[in-house]
Amino acid sequence: MPTPTDYLKKGALRVIEPAISLLARNNVSPNTITTVGTLLTVAAGVVYATGHIMTAGWIMAVTAFFDVVDGEVARRTGRSTVFGAFYDSSLDRVADGALMAGLTVFYATNPIHHNLYMMVVCLCGIIGTFLVSYTRARAESLGIDAKVGVMQRPERIVLLSAPQALFGLFWNGWVLIGIIVLLTVTAWITAVQRIAFVHRNTRHADNKPIRIINDPVSPTPTTNPSKTTGMPASRRAQS
Repeated sequence: MPTPTDYLKKGALRVIEPAISLLARNNVSPNTITTVGTLLTVAAGVVYATGHIMTAGWIMAVTAFFDVVDGEVARRTGRSTVFGAFYDSSLDRVADGALMAGLTVFYATNPIHHNLYMMVVCLCGIIGTFLVSYTRARAESLGIDAKVGVMQRPERIVLLSAPQALFGLFWNGWVLIGIIVLLTVTAWITAVQRIAFVHRNTRHADNKPIRIINDPVSPTPTTNPSKTTGMPASRRAQS
């Protein structure tokens, strides 16, 4: 079932279609687009740390363009590669960490909005955000598509850009506090949802007995596989 973010993305694609076509015609590397977008996101994190919340929100709004365009250009130019997907996912983690780290520094150093509790919330948000991406990646390594949960990356980007760009530190910073708390709580909820999803999908497989095949004993000690590999045969069978 399409989410509100899916409709928002479709609308954004129609608006930026000329830019996507231009980049595709000029054969711009999708990895270059991803790198530029990540650098801008890191810059937004630095601006968050300095306390210019509204400016950082507008920078984040620009980075959303790169977050959408790189994949579209890759598909249109036939340059969708395994490394490209890996590179994009890796830099997404850098971007997520930079944003929450910038907000942590803001609450640690700002003389007006210094808040120890919000520092803790931001740190929990960093862990929760990374856990969301890790649970999905680990599930995919098991052959399970765990793209479930109330808060995925597109929603996080929207919440870290639009409210800040429009409101900044409105109501003495309470709008920003509400957004960060919402992001942190929903990140942990999403991580738990994905863990539960993987548990449901692997429960029957875990109930099956594990069959360990022992290597046949070789007549000559020099041809024993367990000695040549330096690992017991049963250990290798379980790996």
